[in-house]
Amino acid sequence: MKTRVLILGATGYVGRRLAAALHASDWAEPVAATRRKPVVGGDIETVFCEATDTVSLTQAAAGVDALVNCVAGSADTMVATARAMAEVQASRSRPLRIVHFSSMAVYGDAVGKVDEDHPFASLPAQSYGGAKIQAEALLADVLQVGILRPGCIYGAGSPQWTERIVRLLRARRLGDLGPAGDGCSNLVHVDDVVAAATAVLQRGADGAFNLAMAGAPSWNVYFMRLARAMGAVPVRRMTARRLKLEGKVLAPPLKILEIAGGKAGLRGLPPVISPALLRLWQQDIRLDVRRAEQVLGMQWTTLEAGLAESLASRSGQSEEARN
Repeated sequence: MKTRVLILGATGYVGRRLAAALHASDWAEPVAATRRKPVVGGDIETVFCEATDTVSLTQAAAGVDALVNCVAGSADTMVATARAMAEVQASRSRPLRIVHFSSMAVYGDAVGKVDEDHPFASLPAQSYGGAKIQAEALLADVLQVGILRPGCIYGAGSPQWTERIVRLLRARRLGDLGPAGDGCSNLVHVDDVVAAATAVLQRGADGAFNLAMAGAPSWNVYFMRLARAMGAVPVRRMTARRLKLEGKVLAPPLKILEIAGGKAGLRGLPPVISPALLRLWQQDIRLDVRRAEQVLGMQWTTLEAGLAESLASRSGQSEEARN
């Protein structure tokens, strides 16, 4: 009998990829939980669920063996979802196997090699990292929970670390940042993230696991390798003055447009290079991923293979347009 896996956030980037991978397996049967039907496509079972509501989540989790939390959103949404998961697990006579997606953001501005036992940062409750910390705290005493702390997830369709970067490179708003881009990227390919979630489900692994490719490149190397792969050369050298302009002058109005455009369903707005991004690109934090390698058996997608996968669909679209 196949393992029935309820996926919260099944319409998101990671959730869609995980649902497809489990659906293609011979051991799992994904159940996509969404706030609105229908969902992910194909013949994947879909259930309505308000993940932040304990009653709704209890109903959706009836008859499943495992739960994967891929929910993104506001800080309140992420924390409320974790609280509902903890309450559902406490009420069950047969506990679920749970996979919860956290983030390297829990380490804040730490630098150097950071393993899973590194202290959490002191962050505002309403910040992204602060919400991830609160969510982990709510799940700390819950049975059968594996927590994944990925770095920056890239791959075909990744809105943050592929699509946004491609657009910035094409617009020549990004390139070689000099010292401002020497931080470690902690990139991890989406297929490896899906493989890690699958391994936690199959192996019954508990505890936290950092996820990042072995020998992750600096941001400068990633930007330049991606630019060459997509033909956006020569790569522009970005001056400190230009980066200051992006972060302090252009970012605030672009962020307002982004929020307004999202509410209005508008697309094609210029990407924001926020002060937080500029800080991240300088931060030399290096995730220690030995626990994921040893316990989950992780083998990481190389940057070369990851870039090829990231741009494959774009190449097909360009060829189709030319024809």
